[in-house]
Amino acid sequence: MAFPVETIGEDNCVAGLFSDSRIPENEIMSVKLLPETLINQIAAGEVIERPASATKELIENAIDAGATRIEIATAGGGKSLIRVTDNGSGMDAADLELAVRRHCTSKISTTLDDIHTLGFRGEALPSIGSVARLTITSRRHGDPSGFQVSVDGGKASPAKPAPANQGTVVEVRDLFFATPARLKFMKTERAEAAAITEVVKRMAIAFPHIRFVLSGSDRSTLEIPSTGEDHLARMAQILGPEFKENAIEIDAGREDVSLSGFVGVPTFHRGNSAHQFAFVNGRPVQDKLILSAIRGAYAEQMPAGRYPVAVLSIDLDPAFVDVNVHPAKADVRFRDPQLVRGLIVGAIRQALHREGDRASTTGAAAMLRAFQSGSFQEAPAQQGFSETAGSGFPQRSYPLPPPPQQNWTASSSPSRPLDLAAVQAYQSRPTQAGFDAFSAPTARADVIEESAYVPETTAAGYRLGAARAQVHENYIVAQTEKGLVIVDQHAAHERLVYESLRKALENDRLASQVLLIPEIIDLPEEDCDRLMVHGEELDRLGLAIERFGPGAVAVRETPAMLGEVDASALVRDLADEIAEWNTASGLRNKLEYIAATMACHGSVRSGRRLKPDEMNALLRQMEATPGSGTCNHGRPTYIELKLSDIERLFGRS
Repeated sequence: MAFPVETIGEDNCVAGLFSDSRIPENEIMSVKLLPETLINQIAAGEVIERPASATKELIENAIDAGATRIEIATAGGGKSLIRVTDNGSGMDAADLELAVRRHCTSKISTTLDDIHTLGFRGEALPSIGSVARLTITSRRHGDPSGFQVSVDGGKASPAKPAPANQGTVVEVRDLFFATPARLKFMKTERAEAAAITEVVKRMAIAFPHIRFVLSGSDRSTLEIPSTGEDHLARMAQILGPEFKENAIEIDAGREDVSLSGFVGVPTFHRGNSAHQFAFVNGRPVQDKLILSAIRGAYAEQMPAGRYPVAVLSIDLDPAFVDVNVHPAKADVRFRDPQLVRGLIVGAIRQALHREGDRASTTGAAAMLRAFQSGSFQEAPAQQGFSETAGSGFPQRSYPLPPPPQQNWTASSSPSRPLDLAAVQAYQSRPTQAGFDAFSAPTARADVIEESAYVPETTAAGYRLGAARAQVHENYIVAQTEKGLVIVDQHAAHERLVYESLRKALENDRLASQVLLIPEIIDLPEEDCDRLMVHGEELDRLGLAIERFGPGAVAVRETPAMLGEVDASALVRDLADEIAEWNTASGLRNKLEYIAATMACHGSVRSGRRLKPDEMNALLRQMEATPGSGTCNHGRPTYIELKLSDIERLFGRS
């Protein structure tokens, strides 16, 4: 694109490039104070991003006011109406008039180092009032009447008496009517309503002693009763009752930071990270550091594309965390982020080591559904339905089999084998130990399949019971005291081999390959400094580096497990990772990935027939190995079926 010659001045600047008559020529730009309404609208663009953001701010105010009952009503996905009613401490006329003014709050005074409330900026109400029609009605405990204040597009009216119950009712109508451009970026009413629901659920998990009710013309009513101090019961209300059955409690601390909450067993996972909840001093956050730590803790036990379920609460001195780094207060900054990350990863892994190898109840439920899907035939049409007396519900009536006409014999059975002589010969064989004793006659192997029956052994005292059979030369069926367990022998042995390789990584210096000619890698001086700080840790992993001048490092040895490796790319990746996270775990992750691959190829293969002693030895080793409930790829290694579930399949319960 060519410009006219006259637009280029003597200073070689294209003077007329951006001159589009928006700014009159020769006008002097002077600094001036913006109107209060415009200031609030600018703030609203950051704080009030969508109806869910406004709802979050209003709920936080209600919680800070000491409410134990909060009701939220919406219409049009929150764009037409958001009404939040609470039974908190309430406000008088003077407080109401100040509450709708910018930077007026009762929650902090002079410092940001001691914040114990959810809100503290004093921006939410004036920001909402500048872009919507806001009405606040409130009455303090003991006052004879309440007061009401209104803000319409940034214009506030004086407080006036109004009838009200104790607490506060905040009503927001026509959100963003004063800034129509923002409305164009809103999603559908259903999507906005769903975002509000997620906000309420996060708040409900953080504060189980508060009763929440979410209703409106754009949704079905969601009522979340108070559970007092029973946090797990509240989590079950939000995440479903199956979470309570598959949760592991977390309770750990390091220095002045404490961590509590519940995480799901590795085989209990979801398709996205929406079921991961984090709270810092009671504040719901979506911090990248915390979410990354959760992923890291489940790194070797979660299938690709799946996410663990976790609810974590971090408590620490408010002076050690900055909650004022994000307009919506969704992110926080820790004074010592590596301490927090290490605490989360260590606590979760310790909990998984303690009891994370148990099978999730969802696996048994899926097995039951698979059995039941084809278990019963539809009754003939003439059988119809029958009603149980007093129940009022129709029940399917199935025809009973006809009574036997004579005593059962193999020759008269409708399921009789085709070759009775082979059966009788097989039954009359002497009982011997081992697999060979239970082989069917070779003449009619198509009639009686070869069985991998295991002689009777006791299941008492063993969590995974005693092996009873091997099915399709891949699945071990074991009997426990309360049911049965089905084990995938390849997946289970893969985990055992992998854990032994990991233990070798932790206890010994890995074998390395000495380079014939050291490779010199040029790096920024600060990257070289960071690498040398972690030089000892890298050396234990088989990567020997040393300083080679101010802006370079020399690689003398590389991990033998990696084979032929691009040392330059490896070192640069490590330097980038250390710069971002101050940790050199990338190399360890690469080595653990290779260990997982070696374990997969080195474990017992599917299709291999195991002896009874081998099957039981595998079960005992699984019981003693942490994380044995999943393989290296995150798939479950076994499924447990309770005796009550089996009885339910046969209609015994």
